[in-house]
Amino acid sequence: MKVLLIGASGVIGQAVHAHLSARHEVLTAGRNSGQFRVDITDDDSVRRLFEEASANGPLDAIVSAAGELHFGPITEMTAAQFNIGLQNKLLGQVRLALLGQRALSDGGSITLTAGILSREPIRQGANASAVNAALEGFARGAAIDLQRGLRINVVSPTVLTESLPSYGDFMPGMEGVPAARVALAYQRSVEGGQTGRTYFVE
Repeated sequence: MKVLLIGASGVIGQAVHAHLSARHEVLTAGRNSGQFRVDITDDDSVRRLFEEASANGPLDAIVSAAGELHFGPITEMTAAQFNIGLQNKLLGQVRLALLGQRALSDGGSITLTAGILSREPIRQGANASAVNAALEGFARGAAIDLQRGLRINVVSPTVLTESLPSYGDFMPGMEGVPAARVALAYQRSVEGGQTGRTYFVE
Protein backbone atom coordinates (compact mmCIF):
# COMPACT_ATOMS: atom_id res chain seq x y z
CA MET A 1 0.00 0.00 0.00
CA LYS A 2 0.96 3.63 -0.46
CA VAL A 3 0.29 5.42 2.84
CA LEU A 4 0.47 9.16 3.47
CA LEU A 5 1.33 9.90 7.11
CA ILE A 6 0.72 13.46 8.33
CA GLY A 7 2.43 14.36 11.59
CA ALA A 8 5.22 11.85 11.11
CA SER A 9 7.71 13.67 13.35
CA GLY A 10 5.69 13.40 16.58
CA VAL A 11 6.00 10.57 19.09
CA ILE A 12 2.98 8.72 17.68
CA GLY A 13 3.93 9.59 14.12
CA GLN A 14 7.42 8.18 14.50
CA ALA A 15 6.06 4.93 15.95
CA VAL A 16 3.46 4.60 13.20
CA HIS A 17 6.09 5.30 10.55
CA ALA A 18 8.45 2.69 11.97
CA HIS A 19 5.70 0.08 12.10
CA LEU A 20 3.96 0.71 8.77
CA SER A 21 7.09 1.37 6.71
CA ALA A 22 8.20 -2.21 7.29
CA ARG A 23 5.06 -3.30 5.44
CA HIS A 24 4.12 -0.45 3.09
CA GLU A 25 5.43 2.57 1.19
CA VAL A 26 4.98 5.44 3.64
CA LEU A 27 5.10 9.07 2.50
CA THR A 28 5.58 11.61 5.27
CA ALA A 29 4.21 15.12 5.69
CA GLY A 30 4.40 17.77 8.37
CA ARG A 31 4.44 21.47 9.06
CA ASN A 32 8.24 21.62 9.35
CA SER A 33 9.50 18.17 8.36
CA GLY A 34 8.79 15.21 6.13
CA GLN A 35 8.81 14.66 2.39
CA PHE A 36 5.94 17.14 2.00
CA ARG A 37 5.06 20.32 3.89
CA VAL A 38 1.50 20.98 4.94
CA ASP A 39 -0.49 23.35 7.12
CA ILE A 40 -3.62 21.39 8.03
CA THR A 41 -5.46 24.62 8.89
CA ASP A 42 -5.24 25.83 5.27
CA ASP A 43 -7.34 24.42 2.41
CA ASP A 44 -4.85 25.31 -0.32
CA SER A 45 -1.95 23.76 1.56
CA VAL A 46 -3.87 20.51 2.08
CA ARG A 47 -4.99 20.40 -1.56
CA ARG A 48 -1.38 20.87 -2.64
CA LEU A 49 -0.28 18.04 -0.35
CA PHE A 50 -2.70 15.57 -1.91
CA GLU A 51 -1.87 16.69 -5.45
CA GLU A 52 1.84 16.14 -4.81
CA ALA A 53 1.49 12.92 -2.84
CA SER A 54 -0.80 11.32 -5.43
CA ALA A 55 1.03 12.62 -8.51
CA ASN A 56 2.30 9.13 -9.34
CA GLY A 57 -0.92 7.34 -8.52
CA PRO A 58 -3.64 7.35 -5.89
CA LEU A 59 -3.00 6.77 -2.21
CA ASP A 60 -4.27 3.68 -0.45
CA ALA A 61 -4.37 5.19 3.03
CA ILE A 62 -4.20 8.55 4.78
CA VAL A 63 -3.07 8.57 8.40
CA SER A 64 -3.16 11.72 10.53
CA ALA A 65 -1.24 11.98 13.78
CA ALA A 66 -1.36 15.78 13.73
CA GLY A 67 -3.19 18.52 15.56
CA GLU A 68 -2.82 21.11 18.31
CA LEU A 69 -5.04 21.79 21.33
CA HIS A 70 -5.36 24.42 24.03
CA PHE A 71 -4.95 23.44 27.67
CA GLY A 72 -5.97 25.84 30.42
CA PRO A 73 -8.53 26.43 33.17
CA ILE A 74 -12.07 26.89 31.91
CA THR A 75 -12.49 29.83 34.30
CA GLU A 76 -9.93 31.81 32.31
CA MET A 77 -10.34 30.34 28.83
CA THR A 78 -11.39 32.60 25.97
CA ALA A 79 -13.30 31.63 22.88
CA ALA A 80 -10.18 32.39 20.84
CA GLN A 81 -8.15 29.93 22.91
CA PHE A 82 -10.85 27.27 22.61
CA ASN A 83 -10.84 27.87 18.87
CA ILE A 84 -7.22 26.68 18.65
CA GLY A 85 -8.27 23.08 19.06
CA LEU A 86 -11.31 23.51 16.82
CA GLN A 87 -9.32 24.97 13.94
CA ASN A 88 -6.26 22.76 14.29
CA LYS A 89 -6.82 19.26 15.65
CA LEU A 90 -10.53 19.06 14.80
CA LEU A 91 -11.09 20.95 11.56
CA GLY A 92 -7.51 20.27 10.45
CA GLN A 93 -8.10 16.53 10.52
CA VAL A 94 -11.63 16.87 9.14
CA ARG A 95 -10.10 18.87 6.29
CA LEU A 96 -7.63 16.04 5.61
CA ALA A 97 -10.56 13.65 5.33
CA LEU A 98 -12.76 15.88 3.20
CA LEU A 99 -10.07 16.77 0.67
CA GLY A 100 -8.11 13.54 0.97
CA GLN A 101 -10.94 11.22 -0.03
CA ARG A 102 -10.47 12.29 -3.65
CA ALA A 103 -6.80 11.22 -3.58
CA LEU A 104 -7.60 7.69 -2.38
CA SER A 105 -7.94 4.57 -4.45
CA ASP A 106 -11.17 2.57 -4.23
CA GLY A 107 -11.33 0.82 -0.86
CA GLY A 108 -8.79 3.22 0.65
CA SER A 109 -8.84 4.36 4.26
CA ILE A 110 -8.54 7.44 6.43
CA THR A 111 -7.29 7.24 10.02
CA LEU A 112 -7.55 10.22 12.37
CA THR A 113 -6.20 10.68 15.90
CA ALA A 114 -8.25 11.64 18.98
CA GLY A 115 -7.34 10.75 22.58
CA ILE A 116 -8.48 9.51 25.96
CA LEU A 117 -9.74 12.90 27.14
CA SER A 118 -12.93 12.37 25.11
CA ARG A 119 -14.00 9.91 27.81
CA GLU A 120 -11.68 10.64 30.75
CA PRO A 121 -11.63 14.43 31.25
CA ILE A 122 -8.88 16.11 33.21
CA ARG A 123 -8.50 19.56 34.74
CA GLN A 124 -7.66 22.20 32.12
CA GLY A 125 -8.57 19.77 29.33
CA ALA A 126 -12.04 20.94 28.23
CA ASN A 127 -10.81 21.86 24.76
CA ALA A 128 -9.18 18.47 24.28
CA SER A 129 -12.25 16.61 25.56
CA ALA A 130 -14.53 18.45 23.14
CA VAL A 131 -12.25 18.09 20.12
CA ASN A 132 -11.50 14.40 20.66
CA ALA A 133 -15.17 13.56 21.13
CA ALA A 134 -16.05 15.51 17.98
CA LEU A 135 -13.48 13.58 15.95
CA GLU A 136 -15.00 10.29 17.07
CA GLY A 137 -18.47 11.54 16.12
CA PHE A 138 -17.26 12.79 12.75
CA ALA A 139 -15.82 9.39 11.85
CA ARG A 140 -19.06 7.62 12.78
CA GLY A 141 -21.07 10.00 10.64
CA ALA A 142 -18.67 10.12 7.71
CA ALA A 143 -18.41 6.33 7.53
CA ILE A 144 -21.97 5.93 6.27
CA ASP A 145 -21.52 8.62 3.62
CA LEU A 146 -18.16 7.77 2.06
CA GLN A 147 -18.30 6.28 -1.43
CA ARG A 148 -16.18 3.76 -3.41
CA GLY A 149 -15.68 1.50 -0.42
CA LEU A 150 -13.65 4.13 1.43
CA ARG A 151 -13.25 3.65 5.18
CA ILE A 152 -12.60 6.04 8.07
CA ASN A 153 -11.59 5.29 11.67
CA VAL A 154 -10.13 7.07 14.69
CA VAL A 155 -7.34 5.96 17.01
CA SER A 156 -7.83 7.22 20.57
CA PRO A 157 -4.87 6.43 22.84
CA THR A 158 -4.30 7.19 26.48
CA VAL A 159 -1.17 9.11 27.50
CA LEU A 160 1.99 7.67 25.97
CA THR A 161 4.64 6.16 28.18
CA GLU A 162 7.14 8.36 26.37
CA SER A 163 5.11 11.45 27.28
CA LEU A 164 4.57 10.72 30.98
CA PRO A 165 7.51 12.95 32.06
CA SER A 166 5.78 15.90 30.39
CA TYR A 167 2.09 15.12 30.91
CA GLY A 168 1.92 12.61 33.76
CA ASP A 169 1.19 15.26 36.40
CA PHE A 170 -1.93 16.30 34.47
CA MET A 171 -3.23 12.72 34.38
CA PRO A 172 -2.82 11.38 37.92
CA GLY A 173 -3.21 7.64 38.20
CA MET A 174 -3.41 7.04 34.45
CA GLU A 175 -1.16 4.32 33.15
CA GLY A 176 0.76 5.11 29.98
CA VAL A 177 1.03 2.92 26.91
CA PRO A 178 4.11 2.73 24.67
CA ALA A 179 3.85 4.41 21.30
CA ALA A 180 4.80 1.14 19.60
CA ARG A 181 1.62 -0.44 20.99
CA VAL A 182 -0.48 2.50 19.83
CA ALA A 183 0.95 2.01 16.33
CA LEU A 184 -0.78 -1.38 16.15
CA ALA A 185 -4.17 0.38 16.20
CA TYR A 186 -3.16 2.36 13.13
CA GLN A 187 -2.21 -0.87 11.39
CA ARG A 188 -5.61 -2.26 12.32
CA SER A 189 -7.30 0.74 10.75
CA VAL A 190 -5.17 0.78 7.60
CA GLU A 191 -5.11 -2.93 6.87
CA GLY A 192 -8.43 -4.03 8.35
CA GLY A 193 -11.96 -3.83 7.02
CA GLN A 194 -13.82 -1.85 9.69
CA THR A 195 -15.12 1.68 9.33
CA GLY A 196 -16.64 4.30 11.60
CA ARG A 197 -14.77 2.81 14.54
CA THR A 198 -12.78 4.38 17.33
CA TYR A 199 -9.90 2.18 18.46
CA PHE A 200 -9.21 2.86 22.13
CA VAL A 201 -5.69 2.06 23.28
CA GLU A 202 -5.31 2.01 27.06
